[in-house]
Amino acid sequence: MLRAPRPSDAAHLFAAYTQDPEVARYMTWRPHTLLSQTEGFIDYCLRGWAEDRSRAYLLVPHDHDDVPIGMLEARLQSHTIDIGYVLQRKYWGAGLMPEAMRAFSEVALSLPEYFRVQATCDVENAASARTLEKSGFVREGRLERHTIIPNLSPEPRASLMYARWQ
Repeated sequence: MLRAPRPSDAAHLFAAYTQDPEVARYMTWRPHTLLSQTEGFIDYCLRGWAEDRSRAYLLVPHDHDDVPIGMLEARLQSHTIDIGYVLQRKYWGAGLMPEAMRAFSEVALSLPEYFRVQATCDVENAASARTLEKSGFVREGRLERHTIIPNLSPEPRASLMYARWQ
């Protein structure tokens, strides 16, 4: 299930994945070393909802909605939603993120103001590219010097652009 974040989620996210170097490897953030970093991120997510600029959804098991295991962030633009996602390592390969992204995209594209849902991933992140493909996204191209992945390089790296549209 996807649900809005709560301040109390920070400790669960910190324990689940924000401090895991393997999870953070291809992310735009470094692994958190302090719980306060994850608390700050949750505050940022809550401000995004309040300011109507983004919607961060926590991925939670159906039977434990108080235990977040991942996140899907939807950054709202005029007619496009740009998404990012992350999942606790022990759930990798279980098909949870493609399921969540398909469900989110179908709802988003049913809204009259949105015509496109898009996401990028680092060119070396084959697992993320496969997740996008399983979610019904189509690879549109390669963006050179696009995203700084601080765990890999201080320089912007190439990304693959994927999208779904109506």
